[in-house]
Amino acid sequence: MSPTPKSEETRAKVLGVALAMLREQGYEATTMRAIAAEAGVSTGNAYYYFPSKDHLVQELYLDVLRAHRAAADEILAQGGSLAERLRRVLDASVDVFAPYHSFGAEFVSVAIRPGAAANPFSEASRKARELSLGIFEDLVAGASPAVPPTLRAQLPELLWFAQLGVTLFWVQDSSSGTARTRRLVAGASPVVGKLVRLSRLPVARGVVDDVLRLTSSLRG
Repeated sequence: MSPTPKSEETRAKVLGVALAMLREQGYEATTMRAIAAEAGVSTGNAYYYFPSKDHLVQELYLDVLRAHRAAADEILAQGGSLAERLRRVLDASVDVFAPYHSFGAEFVSVAIRPGAAANPFSEASRKARELSLGIFEDLVAGASPAVPPTLRAQLPELLWFAQLGVTLFWVQDSSSGTARTRRLVAGASPVVGKLVRLSRLPVARGVVDDVLRLTSSLRG
């Protein structure tokens, strides 16, 4: 049965209130009861649309990824090498996550729980995961010089893993303006670019193949 316009409107209102409260008050202070009261619906009605706060965190994550996708589109349209594109795209991810740094640790603690809707590897997060992976697929596809064919298919996923690592580092970064995270991105991106260039050499081919096989085995 398709949702009615009224139902969609109510869901959007509950979600809007929840996202605003998460931004302004943090995870712990944002309760389903408070969300329902602010949205003018019953608590049961709020739970009908979002079974738990984990689902709301997942929606927040998706909202942030949409902003990252929009920023990445502008960046990638400008061309550039793999290292340049990677640095700018990762910098953009830090920018869009910045408003949530105050409760980043809570966000991650929710996301890493096995089976949680907000877990980036969960089925509930498929849409968010595919949205983020799409950024890195476009990043790799448009890099100049072109990424070697042996890496082209799996490199986007490896870069997505790298972004998850940067996000974990960012959560713990207490430096002003998360400057240490910016330095990490600025320093690591050229290293990735050099490793990709080295993968063209026969001496490095075996190592590259080993990494790709490991990635494939973990995916299964």
